[in-house]
Amino acid sequence: MNLRRRNGGRSPGGQRLTIDPEIVLSLRGVTKTYPGTPPVQALRGVDLEIRLGELAGIVGPSGSGKSTLLHIMGTLDLPTDGEVSLAGHQVSALNDKELSALRSRNIGFVFQQFHLLNSQSALDNVADGLLYTGTPIAERRALAEAALNRVGLSHRLDHLANKLSGGERQRVAVARAIVGRPAMVLADEPTGNLDSKSSDGIVELIEELNGEGITMLVITHNREIAERFPRQVGLLDGLIEYDREPAGV
Repeated sequence: MNLRRRNGGRSPGGQRLTIDPEIVLSLRGVTKTYPGTPPVQALRGVDLEIRLGELAGIVGPSGSGKSTLLHIMGTLDLPTDGEVSLAGHQVSALNDKELSALRSRNIGFVFQQFHLLNSQSALDNVADGLLYTGTPIAERRALAEAALNRVGLSHRLDHLANKLSGGERQRVAVARAIVGRPAMVLADEPTGNLDSKSSDGIVELIEELNGEGITMLVITHNREIAERFPRQVGLLDGLIEYDREPAGV
């Protein structure tokens, strides 16, 4: 794995690290242990860096630690030990409000279960992705329409989420993830609930969005999907088993 050297340390406020500005996400020595008898060590020392514009598949079987890694990469949970930085900010130095703001600015999420409000239109589901940004409602809806156009749903703006097909619902979820122009998108098993044709369409959309410069991380158990991406990170028993990058990186 090609780890890049840091250029400095903490700022006087203790929140921002001076690092390579191309690195969106950095994990160093990350562990996660859940209490129990015996305790469960889900992650056992993960080092990982994600650069601007990357498209990577993180792949592993059930129980490998993928979900735990997703939660920590997405700052939805904190590690037991180790260091996580997002967009140059050390996560452990932030309070809950600061961390929520950092997450909302820098990460878009796509989940296997879509997490759409069935009683709302596609447009309103996407506009809700900007609900906590302070953006006026008219602008939120305009940005949502542009995002839905980008994912090929210009003809479904006013359709209720529960009237859409599975593939269309996942496209709405992708639109919601990119509407705020985050530094990266984390997609958790984005094809897990789809038929093969819809699955191929979502993977192609992810590749297209990455071609436009969006950093994409796809967490999956499907090696065939992961192998379509330029970088593949294999996770097994809470450890990185392999990290394959394009030649010259």
